[in-house]
Amino acid sequence: MSRSTIIVLLALGATFAGFVFASNERLRSGKSEIEPTVAAGPQTKKLDWRETYGDPGEQLVFTVESLQVTNSGWNARIGVENRTKVGWQLAPGATPDGYFGLQLFQTGSKEELDRRNREGTLPSAREATRYAPDLPPTLEPNSSWEGTISAAGPLVAGSWARVVFGTLIAEGKPPNGFGHRLVWITDNAYQLKL
Repeated sequence: MSRSTIIVLLALGATFAGFVFASNERLRSGKSEIEPTVAAGPQTKKLDWRETYGDPGEQLVFTVESLQVTNSGWNARIGVENRTKVGWQLAPGATPDGYFGLQLFQTGSKEELDRRNREGTLPSAREATRYAPDLPPTLEPNSSWEGTISAAGPLVAGSWARVVFGTLIAEGKPPNGFGHRLVWITDNAYQLKL
């Protein structure tokens, strides 16, 4: 056995022993490696977010007016406007990551959103289960939808909520720079309070 191999094996043995010791210490002290989570408390936040996708003259406009967390769930007042020349089917759940709803992130950083999107590690959507009024099957050119999306269940305090619009499916040839399917996750994020 070479000297460098022995050094590597000794280092690995020390690392393993340290891991076992640290794990046993956590068990004896009652500490867990899993961070505890606390549900966000009731809160209402006026957001007035307006985000666009596409070039002027061929855009989709996404708005988030407000977000409310209650003791039994959450709701968001949102809107989407079609300023393109094609219709867009509004099909919640058309792809595994394509739901209208919320996604919770560790930070409010746009870089985290971009990195996790590139890596394919976006958090699961907290899917909206109610729409008032109902989404139209297709958002025709020069039309819009505004309403409230909501769902039951707690949200994690301290996490950053982004609103998800999707999946939008182009009817016909989409504008340049658009894909046939589109899921929009807001650049803006709101940190949920206790």
